[in-house]
Amino acid sequence: MELFRLRVLASDVSFFDGLCRSVTVPCVDGELGILAHHSNLIAAVVPGELRFQPEEGAPRTAAVSSGLLKIEGGEMLLLVDTAERPEDIDANRARRAADAAREAMLQKRSIQEYRSAQADLARAVSRLRAKEHWHGPY
Repeated sequence: MELFRLRVLASDVSFFDGLCRSVTVPCVDGELGILAHHSNLIAAVVPGELRFQPEEGAPRTAAVSSGLLKIEGGEMLLLVDTAERPEDIDANRARRAADAAREAMLQKRSIQEYRSAQADLARAVSRLRAKEHWHGPY
């Protein structure tokens, strides 16, 4: 299988920069699968589970927050607010964050607060899913 360059940049760190065989990204309309020679594309990324197969080693997963995906010239750039490896996720903390977000959504103070709580819930759930699907060393 052919390779392409993937760069994943979180707001505070370069999460991954290397060659990959495939990438699956959570987007607005569902998951988007990327292979080498994909056509140029710009897409909105939503909180969810990023999966990718690096050039060497086992497939990897990460919990990502919202952001932007750009494919141009055979290279993929993923800009997200946060990207976390499953082993770095505290499942209990993520559950507490999900519970707090659900409670905030029930209170319905304003549209802005409701949408903020929805985003918090989506991030917490994506972190939990990434942690649950992780089966070993990164």
